[in-house]
Amino acid sequence: MKILHIDSNHFLLINELSNLGFQNDEDYTSSKEEVEAKIHQYDGIIIRSRFTIDKQFLDKATNLKFIGRVGAGLENIDCEYAKEKGVYLISSPEGNRNAVGEHSLGMLLSLFNKLNKADLEVRSGKWLREENRGIELDGKTVGLIGYGNMGKSFAKKLRGFDVEVLCYDIKPNVGDENCKQVSLQELQERADVLSLHTPQTELTKNMVNDKFINQFKKSFWLINTARGKSVVTLDLVEALKSNKVLGAGLDVLEYEKKSFENLFTNQEIPEAFQYLINADNVILSPHVAGWTVESKQKLAQTIVDKIKAKFC
Repeated sequence: MKILHIDSNHFLLINELSNLGFQNDEDYTSSKEEVEAKIHQYDGIIIRSRFTIDKQFLDKATNLKFIGRVGAGLENIDCEYAKEKGVYLISSPEGNRNAVGEHSLGMLLSLFNKLNKADLEVRSGKWLREENRGIELDGKTVGLIGYGNMGKSFAKKLRGFDVEVLCYDIKPNVGDENCKQVSLQELQERADVLSLHTPQTELTKNMVNDKFINQFKKSFWLINTARGKSVVTLDLVEALKSNKVLGAGLDVLEYEKKSFENLFTNQEIPEAFQYLINADNVILSPHVAGWTVESKQKLAQTIVDKIKAKFC
């Protein structure tokens, strides 16, 4: 079987697939059209987020048996059409779930203790202790929306704290010893912290909007390490201004391109994003929650293991 790799990944991915008898070809520079012209030669393709695999691409891939996505989500693939054509879809959320859980916790603790703000002030010669008095996580209620690999990882990290962890998920009976599953209404009534762990779907696009935010009984802190388009930035900014949202840790932004590799194609920065840049109760990172040295290897190994289980 021949596999085409169109994004670079940890070297073990190609090494181990080669050891299993697969032929591995690499093409990290050709355009989508150029890849389409030769994809009929391949049984499998390995991607991250370089381009969308749509109906046109899949129609060209007449011998394709599987698509391996080195990452958690499959939103850059027309999954329904791929399944219709008998293409097996492989993702690897098991590979970076621990990294996402740790990043979520790091963002939350940094917000509670004003670490980014205090760091910048000390570096500029300011020594403001009372202004940087933090709050403690113990005693708070943390609400998770989405309780799959990422949500479960974050809940596990919270076991060392005296907190109550609640989750809402469209799937029934996903709660466990680390988290109690509740209705969305109950989560909005009780949560002090909201952390998003959902894939990008039609249900989650623009989910966190003005109406959604104001259904929370208390002011709350927001962590988003999932997908940027789940949060309406303009509505979040208004909530930050009114203190309905007390602070936000955003690893993802609605402005991201489909490849997740950049934000803006020009130099015009939206007013709402400019507010986030200047807000001292907002922490931003460039879609790296699952992007650790360890996760790079684990993501690759997960893909190898799933291909081996299915095709060897």
